[in-house]
Amino acid sequence: MFFFGRKKSLLGLDIGSSSVKAVEMTRVGQGLVISGMGKADIESPEALGDAIQKAIREGGIRSKRCASAVSGRSVIHRQVPMMVIPDNELKQAMEYEADKYIPFDVSEVQLDAQRLRDMTSGDEEAAAAAAGPAAQMKVLLVAAKKNLIEEHVNLLQSVGLNPEVVDVDFLALGNAFELRNLSLGINDMEVRALVDIGASKTDINIMRGNASYFQREIFMAGNDLTEAIAKRFGEDPKDVEKMKRDPGGAFESMQDAMLPVLEDIGSEIRLSFDYHENQYDQEVKEVYISGGTVLFPGIDNMLAQIFNLPIKVWDPTEGLEITGPSSGSGLNSDMAIAMGLASRLRNS
Repeated sequence: MFFFGRKKSLLGLDIGSSSVKAVEMTRVGQGLVISGMGKADIESPEALGDAIQKAIREGGIRSKRCASAVSGRSVIHRQVPMMVIPDNELKQAMEYEADKYIPFDVSEVQLDAQRLRDMTSGDEEAAAAAAGPAAQMKVLLVAAKKNLIEEHVNLLQSVGLNPEVVDVDFLALGNAFELRNLSLGINDMEVRALVDIGASKTDINIMRGNASYFQREIFMAGNDLTEAIAKRFGEDPKDVEKMKRDPGGAFESMQDAMLPVLEDIGSEIRLSFDYHENQYDQEVKEVYISGGTVLFPGIDNMLAQIFNLPIKVWDPTEGLEITGPSSGSGLNSDMAIAMGLASRLRNS
């Protein structure tokens, strides 16, 4: 959407509430390689710029071209029914319709729109043609407050970056999964839920094959689990974060403290699954989890019991060559959104 010409490298920058994750992808021939990965904790809101620079430095990242994302309560997304129109007219058409769907004044937001595929028909364009001029399609409307976008862009520019794409987290998550599937030669039409559990929120993207059909943010995540553990042990939340990385002999007690909160998060996620299944008559077959919170040992087994579905902690770097410094986090499951942002290089 903001690309000019074919470029060689792109930095994907995931700025969370507790850490910054950076992934640089580079085009080599007809393919992409990961030329750098780094991350850094955010010590305080005032130190956010320092954390960005540290993540970039530790990843050995040289590209100044940046794709990043915004999220939170100032970002609204809705699935909107519309008459079938060409994709290049979507955004303009949505500007006339947006006030029906968003709680902000249209003049205060930056809008974008993307056609969603109809799971009930293999070829939505052919189906629309057969249905005639009254045919409808579903469109994903995304609106973000302009002042949020401006502050975000100013932050990136202040640390010497050139922001070219501002995305949203749940779409970046889907893009990372699509790139992973393409890299591994996976081309099926299974219905899978991507669940990225970060510090302050959980992103959900339900995919059929490589196409996204449902997106949601839940504002319960790792911090709520940390608070539950801190309350149980009488510890400072900062110390609990260290315990989560290396629970040692406290593992079972920490699991017991986490379980009620994880069940609450799971209930909200299950509501999303149910809504999707009612809309499309397609059940979620398996759940792929990512995000910093899922690095806690055994969380996949806990979620498997909650959902009664197969759970997989997935690695967004799987199938891709890593030529530069890596984050050193094992599965790199906390790098999914940064990977999805960097994968925008495919379209540049």
